[in-house]
Amino acid sequence: MSRLAAVVGQPMSVLADLLLLVLATWLAFSLRYEILHWPFALQWLAYGLVPAIALPVFVAFGLYRSIHRHTGLASLLTLAKAVAVYGAIYLAVLLYFRFDDVPRTVGVMQPMLALLLTAGLRALVRASFARGRRRARVAPQKVLIYGAGSAGTRLLASLRHSLEMQVVGFVDDDRRLQGRLVDGVPIHALAVVPDLVERKGVGAVLLAIPSLGRARRNEILEALRATGVHVRTLPGLQDIALGRVQASDVRELDIEDLLGRDPVQPRLALMTRHTAGKVVLVTGAGGSIGAELSRQLCALQPKMLVLLDQSEFALYSIHHELEARIAQGGLPPVELVPVLGSVRDEAHLRALFTRRRPHIVYHAAAYKHVPLVESNVVEGASNNVVGTWVAARSALAAGVSEFVLVSTDKAVRPTNVMGASKRLAEMVLQALAGPGGGGALTSVADTDALGPAGAPATRFSAVRFGNVLGSSGSVVPLFRQQIRNGGPVTVTHPEVTRFFMTIPEAAQLVVQAGAMARGGEVFVLDMGQPVRIIDLARRMIELQGFSVRDAEHPAGDIEIVITGLRPGEKLYEELLIGDDPQPTDHPRIMKAREGFLRWAELERRLIEFRAAAERGDDEAVLGLLRTLVEGYAPAVERNEASIRAASVARS
Repeated sequence: MSRLAAVVGQPMSVLADLLLLVLATWLAFSLRYEILHWPFALQWLAYGLVPAIALPVFVAFGLYRSIHRHTGLASLLTLAKAVAVYGAIYLAVLLYFRFDDVPRTVGVMQPMLALLLTAGLRALVRASFARGRRRARVAPQKVLIYGAGSAGTRLLASLRHSLEMQVVGFVDDDRRLQGRLVDGVPIHALAVVPDLVERKGVGAVLLAIPSLGRARRNEILEALRATGVHVRTLPGLQDIALGRVQASDVRELDIEDLLGRDPVQPRLALMTRHTAGKVVLVTGAGGSIGAELSRQLCALQPKMLVLLDQSEFALYSIHHELEARIAQGGLPPVELVPVLGSVRDEAHLRALFTRRRPHIVYHAAAYKHVPLVESNVVEGASNNVVGTWVAARSALAAGVSEFVLVSTDKAVRPTNVMGASKRLAEMVLQALAGPGGGGALTSVADTDALGPAGAPATRFSAVRFGNVLGSSGSVVPLFRQQIRNGGPVTVTHPEVTRFFMTIPEAAQLVVQAGAMARGGEVFVLDMGQPVRIIDLARRMIELQGFSVRDAEHPAGDIEIVITGLRPGEKLYEELLIGDDPQPTDHPRIMKAREGFLRWAELERRLIEFRAAAERGDDEAVLGLLRTLVEGYAPAVERNEASIRAASVARS
């Protein structure tokens, strides 16, 4: 019944096919006799058999359930199979009955002609609808595909059906390919792109070169910036290998392209050996770093992954994401335990640590937004300092093997409360790992947590890195949104520079540094050269096909506006307080040599700090930060000195 309903629902398609089949019969007779044919006698039976055989066969193959304007290769193959079956039956009937005046060759020629006519009709309908949609819409954007390899050719095939983009050429570095054609599309050299942009109106270049080295990729991006085209990219090699290259996969440039350097490669064997089969706990698991840390750890097959966060929504989001990826086979099966709670709640943490017995704790819970912490001194500093102190004491009492603090380059000669509080958090771990650190347990009866000679059994370490591209506090999402809105792009100061890394880099660094820790280390990443924020903004604007509007180019598209430094913001970031960092087993990870107070002295000041925070005394908290953290000075003083030094250097 459903097949009959399909026939009734497409009467025009059925009628058109029957007319074409009759036409194919007439053409077969005419070609056989080499004259314009008119049927007579039993030849009418040859015509009558056509609809009687074809219609049931075509219905059985579902030809009238498809929509002709969406006909593709699969539909044409189905049509060919249906015509083949029909043709075999038709020829068999003619051979069996041997009608007078009906040549047997008609039984061979008629199905072939029928296939050409019915397939041609479907192709014509599809083409006419496509032309109609193009006329109804804005003309498609003309694009070039950079890379004529497998990824580029797959993208071309996908864009053949796109109404938004029209591929007018390939660009490839291989001179042997230049001047040749791929499915009718010419391959050009990079040098002729400016001419193509002007002559053919190219509006975008799609990068389909996932395996290209970073140095050459940067050269290509710099060359394309000068052309004024929008540069976009494809997914990585894994997606291409799995055949997932579609027009919809084209996206803005990867964050690594904005970084301008190769990401630091992890040592997977070290990471896996360190965490596989263990119970791992991540505090702040719903934040940018905590969430990526949880993803990376989940892939390393721990026995259990405990996710702790005080934000219900953030905790739900990362827990739901990991559960879904495990269910889909994207991650190995791992027991996930989501826990709501604050790192300042010592009773809750001790109960959690006692119940779950984690081997490793990654402490990513912190308030990190500089202006917000600057205007919420007590809450921000208390969360970062007291939260670390409480979490570390709880880990020590529970006999946790390793405790790794996620820190920041803003802890180096800080100019804001966030940086100063993170440096004090580092000092808490250094003191706990140092002489007398076991004294943190004098108020609890858990002496099992102490090693030989009363030293802490827990290995404490901190990992310090710069700004994370793509995190919730990064300038990259902000700049992208401002560019989408047509500008302006806001930069706080033309001389502001920052070290940058990707979120996966940051998470992998934390895991690897923890694996190398012996107790008391502050690890830092060799992040290359710092990047001027204004240069990053200009690069993002130009690689999205816009020009910067300034005094020299008043007709530009998007303006960069200097808004002034925010509260607590520092012009230049550093990674080291002292000099001469020590190497580690990883060539891009170093150990900083940082001074700290012994635990007996620091614990006394921490008690004062917590008391001041509990009574909401901003001035007392700030006073303790200035006293305890070496080099802490307000941003205004530090930045004025930096500007004077830069002026002297330029002169």
